[in-house]
Amino acid sequence: MSKTIHAVFEHGVFRPLENVSLPEACEVEFEPRLVQAKQMTEIYRVLQERYASGDHDVAERHNEHQP
Repeated sequence: MSKTIHAVFEHGVFRPLENVSLPEACEVEFEPRLVQAKQMTEIYRVLQERYASGDHDVAERHNEHQP
């Protein structure tokens, strides 16, 4: 079985973020790979898109759509 399972490392234990269909107490082997770099790339892409729009200072308008 070869499947990518996303997990979070907390308190010394890898906790899957989705249901995993494996027998209880079975042994698995994996190579942890951080995914934050991919997330940061997406964040920077969105920020670059916003900056390229010409509307650089959205903080001054943050209350514009508030009731």
